Amino acid sequence: MTHSTRDSIYDAIASIRLIDPHTHINPHNPASSTLADLLGYHYYTELAHSAGMPKNQIEEPGISPRELVHRLVKNLGPLENTAQYRWLVEICRMFFGFEGHRIDESNWEDLFDRSESIMASADWPQSVLDQSNVEAVFLTNEFDDPLSGFDTDTYIPCLRTDDLVFHLAKTSVRDRLAVASGIELSDDLGTLRQSLHQRFEHFVANGARACAISLPPNFCPLPVSDGRASSALSHVLQNGELADASHKAALARRVFWTLAELCDEFELPFDLMIGVNRGVYPGGVYQGQDLYDSRVSLTQYRELFNAFPNVKFPISVLASVTNQELVSHAWIFPNVITNGHWWYSNTPSFITRDAQARLEAVPQTKQIGYYSDAYKLEFVWPKFDMYRRCLSGILHDHFVVQCGWSEEAAIELGRRILRDNVDEIFPKPNRTLLEDTIHLDAPDAEEIADAPATLADIAGIGATASLAAGAIGMVEVDAEPADDDVDSFATIEETSVDSGNEETIAMSTAELDSADLDFDRAVSGTPEPAATDSEATASELTSPIDDETDDTIDIEEVNNDLEIDPVPTLDEVESLGVADVELADDATEAKNLDAESIESMVNDESLDLGDMTSESEPETEPDNTSGESNMDYPGNIETVDLSDLNEPTDEPSIQFLRNEKSFAPDEESLRLKPDPLTGELTFPTSDEDNSLDDDDMLLHDDDLEVQSDLVTEASSLDLEIDDDPIIELTGDEDDDDLVIDFLDPENEKDA
Repeated sequence: MTHSTRDSIYDAIASIRLIDPHTHINPHNPASSTLADLLGYHYYTELAHSAGMPKNQIEEPGISPRELVHRLVKNLGPLENTAQYRWLVEICRMFFGFEGHRIDESNWEDLFDRSESIMASADWPQSVLDQSNVEAVFLTNEFDDPLSGFDTDTYIPCLRTDDLVFHLAKTSVRDRLAVASGIELSDDLGTLRQSLHQRFEHFVANGARACAISLPPNFCPLPVSDGRASSALSHVLQNGELADASHKAALARRVFWTLAELCDEFELPFDLMIGVNRGVYPGGVYQGQDLYDSRVSLTQYRELFNAFPNVKFPISVLASVTNQELVSHAWIFPNVITNGHWWYSNTPSFITRDAQARLEAVPQTKQIGYYSDAYKLEFVWPKFDMYRRCLSGILHDHFVVQCGWSEEAAIELGRRILRDNVDEIFPKPNRTLLEDTIHLDAPDAEEIADAPATLADIAGIGATASLAAGAIGMVEVDAEPADDDVDSFATIEETSVDSGNEETIAMSTAELDSADLDFDRAVSGTPEPAATDSEATASELTSPIDDETDDTIDIEEVNNDLEIDPVPTLDEVESLGVADVELADDATEAKNLDAESIESMVNDESLDLGDMTSESEPETEPDNTSGESNMDYPGNIETVDLSDLNEPTDEPSIQFLRNEKSFAPDEESLRLKPDPLTGELTFPTSDEDNSLDDDDMLLHDDDLEVQSDLVTEASSLDLEIDDDPIIELTGDEDDDDLVIDFLDPENEKDA
């Protein structure tokens, strides 16, 4: 009973048609031609070399495929216990009719000849895919791959960026980037971003579904400032591979961070394969020199995971010892995804342990069960079959037996991590206007001219023009449009914004992806200029809306007055003869003012403020015929009734913040004058006060009269120094004058 349930689970998940999310297959030569292509896989060469086979027997220049197979077969004996040897035997059984359990000197030649004959078939690659029940495989494409000559639905492009990040100091890499992107790198940091952006456009246009990179254990992705990145780029361009290591590292981090930004912009997952320590064994065979490094920690990537919450990061770790940390990060970070079982952890015991740990702790929607990492199509089936057997055991033993799941629920979980998640995490890209053709069924020009249009309609016209421009510059005209492209033209979303009475008219998703393609640039074929943070996209038009006015506009008037252009040139702007800044009255009714109307508004009767410079009291009292009480103020200033000022009027008026009934300036305020040097309001001093000389500042023993408001009543006051009286102040209760007498002239100085 138990055995049959396990087998039925295996049979069910083995029937799932797969998409392999990571391989190194060459789409122009995806399958093998001889057994040498299979035995030349680095797993066999490095294991044979490890078991004692000399490197020069494996990598001898000019060695024939048959001779290489003969040499390797003689050294396969020590490998018979390994998972890799089992892959080889299963390939030969599955595809070449081999019935043995061991490949040795007794049978290898017959196997070589039979397999070579079978692989010579023209449809061999597709036959391998069908027998393996594989729908498509992801590739590993260099950044300058033209991505032409193969079916991108079967062989899905993936942008591999190792050279861009770690080898930009090499002249050959920079030359490849310049040729591929059409942009020569310079000290201007913008050229670097433009060239990378162009590569993303190229890959997405050709069906790429991911960006990927292999990272050393000591790499720590952090943002690099523009200034630091600019100096690093300049130094690397000048010195190439001899550039200082600190500049190379800074430039590598800047390029990596830019790639993450572009993944965010183009909605591509960013595959991170973390922990390879390259060249540990320089004497090893090709691809047999690298190892994992336990010193790697995913904590080094915390800044990246936090900075790009919308970018999905499928993470592969090189060894099982890092799996628990990967599980923990996928447990917490929504954008961290467990991805396959890579390289040194790609054996049944490590797969079983690591896969069960992930299934017990990580949400099932965040796990990519497996990828083959194959270099030839024949290896996809045996590698996936190894994983399926491990997975079926986990599903049966843990979920069905221990957790009490039904067989159907366990199979559904297997389908989720083997196929469904691949479809959801790596969806087909939105290639609107980059690959598919757009046919615009434009109405007749006369129909457009006769119809009034709202602001939303005008926004749609501008967007359509921009979309058409992108189509002219980027795609063939005869291709059929995708359904979602046609539907996208009818989608216009209006969103109110907080500041002011404004309405943002935003285009649909397809329009947003391409509205920044300038019409003139697309028609003329000129390269795209560098984007800046301050540039507005043509996909977003912001217009002030008056709710009380009609927003319909005569389209014929618009066409006569100006030509709609999403990005007008400087010459076009100047030709309109419109000032950069126009001051407009916000009144509901426009006012056409001329000299006559202005003169009519002048009040001939001047306001009588009285003699404001006089210090004397007014000779006449203000007229009080209104019945309101008036206070007396200098200069015969008339009291103003503020209640009249709040009456509606067409003329500009003062709006009071408080509810005063009247106001009038006080006597002290009228005396305030600004200081000519500081502008501070101060009370003026009299000429008498300003005429004092130094001698006047001294106190004498003569009587000195001082005016004071501080003393209201005093008869006498004595001041003493060292118990000796030196001064006497005398005065009356009713007299404001105090007399100061120095009793001893000798003490005057001390006083």
